[in-house]
Amino acid sequence: MKNKNIIVAIDGHSSTGKSTLAKKIAKKLNFIYIDTGAMYRCVTLFAINNDFIKNFEIDEENLKKNLKNIVISFFWDKEKGESLTFLNKKNVEKEIRNLNISENVSYISKLKFVRERLVFLQREMSKKQDVILDGRDIGTVVFPNADFKFFITADEKIRAKRRYDELIINDKNVNFQEVLKNVIERDFIDENRKESPLKKAKNSIIVNNSKLSIEESYNFVLNIIINNLKNEKKNHF
Repeated sequence: MKNKNIIVAIDGHSSTGKSTLAKKIAKKLNFIYIDTGAMYRCVTLFAINNDFIKNFEIDEENLKKNLKNIVISFFWDKEKGESLTFLNKKNVEKEIRNLNISENVSYISKLKFVRERLVFLQREMSKKQDVILDGRDIGTVVFPNADFKFFITADEKIRAKRRYDELIINDKNVNFQEVLKNVIERDFIDENRKESPLKKAKNSIIVNNSKLSIEESYNFVLNIIINNLKNEKKNHF
């Protein structure tokens, strides 16, 4: 392997189940799961709560000045069997998943100084042990030498339906067409932004899970990782 610790990069479009997939693999292989999307959502929440973003207009000067005050950490809840995201020691896992955050996060994530800060934090986390990360630019920018690279995608309407099913649990007023519009807009912004646009990394394995369940996607990706690790171990000895 190229790295002292194993690094698994999972990139792809929004609402493709990247985070769920990464969490399941991390739990199975005892890797550290770094939810990069949650990190950008935390910065977005911080910006909204401090009036650094209004009507999609960002007060970049004040956000940049206060970015050092953001502390993001992850905690694995064994009882619930899920990863929780903390912003400045407060559990914000549910708060960062609402539609308001989704509508603003792409505008925050395209800022160069935000990306540089979070990439630095992600690389620091990877020095602790084997890691798995999901996001938009993990295999292209954050860890171009990752040991495993996957690109997850699916039909936009299927992704919107998945997102809608998540949101309606907490908000009965969610409209499917609004969610679909958000998915399409996020794709456009992510793929066309100047800083670290979403694109398939070289040597990455494409996984189109439009017709796959989470379990099927999980088994496919997990088997690739395990089989390659076994082969690497054999070649080492």
